[in-house]
Amino acid sequence: MPKTQQAPTSPALPSALAGVRVLDLSRVLAGPWATQTLGDLGAEILKIEKPGVGDDTRSWGPPFLTDAQGGQSDAAYYTCANRNKASLTLDFTTPEGSEILRALIPHHDVLVENFKTGGLAKYGLDYDSVAKLNPKLVYCSITGFGQTGPYAPRAGYDYLVQAAGGLMSVTGQADGTPGAEPLKVGVAVADLFTGLYATIAILAALRHAQATGQGQHIDMALLDCQTAVLANQAANYLVSGHAPKRLGNAHPNIAPYQVFPSADGHIVLAVGNDGQWQQFCAAAGQPDLARDPRFQTNAKRVANRDNLIASLLPIMAGRTTAGWIDLLEQAGVPCGPINTIDQVFQDPQVVARQMQQDLTRPDGTPIPTVANPIKMSVTPPRARRAPPALGADTQAELKSLLGLSDAQIEGLRAKGII
Repeated sequence: MPKTQQAPTSPALPSALAGVRVLDLSRVLAGPWATQTLGDLGAEILKIEKPGVGDDTRSWGPPFLTDAQGGQSDAAYYTCANRNKASLTLDFTTPEGSEILRALIPHHDVLVENFKTGGLAKYGLDYDSVAKLNPKLVYCSITGFGQTGPYAPRAGYDYLVQAAGGLMSVTGQADGTPGAEPLKVGVAVADLFTGLYATIAILAALRHAQATGQGQHIDMALLDCQTAVLANQAANYLVSGHAPKRLGNAHPNIAPYQVFPSADGHIVLAVGNDGQWQQFCAAAGQPDLARDPRFQTNAKRVANRDNLIASLLPIMAGRTTAGWIDLLEQAGVPCGPINTIDQVFQDPQVVARQMQQDLTRPDGTPIPTVANPIKMSVTPPRARRAPPALGADTQAELKSLLGLSDAQIEGLRAKGII
């Protein structure tokens, strides 16, 4: 088994966001990804969940966690985005529940929500309403299409946004080749991009609030973020006027930069400049390719891509993946294997970087997680607590923040409000 990182029990270094409190009304992935990142950096995250149900992803399995008693617990999906949070169950659709939530707002610096545009106004929990309770509050709304524009009322899902935002139009095999069709990415990247952009926006707004005492409303849309991360593909269109097309595993601007079959599998060859091309040809024993005028510059290799790939296919099939990697790494030519996810977590570099982190709930339920990738010398991210069981912190949080008594809490529980 690969070596894993255990969460520290006594942090030796300070946390960058120590003292920042975040009220997390978000579910599924984009919002929870943002709040988990803030939590890893030291913020205290209070996750508000529906009594008896919780975040939708608690039931998005299999696979499911096995608790310390051998029973079925939350879905693995939930654990990917809910580390370093406390869970408070609260039905804020009731008048009493919404008043409790409003009472919590002055105790927090940030609120993150991903309800449909305008969906919280009827509970008095929209930005304009809660800003009166806490003018310094940073209020981040995450939706599919934003707070404005003709699509604002629509529900937005990652899959739909990958499609509408152009990503699927450049992902998948090229037209006319076997298996050609638009494809989504294998993880919900529109959600993840939005969660990361939301984190950046929240940190910027927090700095402003701390300097001026003025909070603000952050309007994050999955479609906006997906459009932004089209990056060079968007720039290619804006400059040329031509919409990029699917190229399978090839790169629109560089060649050869794609997957090739090897003698025993596949390999990624990533020739990024003309010097690396010459180094590849020398290592592969192909002086004729190095001298071929069709291939001497990257622009020419891209223009003559079909001939280039046809020339390389039999050459790349002549060695095993490991054989090519040994040869090309010595020559300074970027290349690599295509690892399955189990192989990723066994990779010596991933192990050395401690990217698997094992956590344990107070009830003894073990939870393996992927560590935060940020490395910082003074205020590194830390996994202080495992993804919580549903409502695990309801009693403690209502007591400490609002001063409710045990009897009051039991009364709320009897009514189904918590």
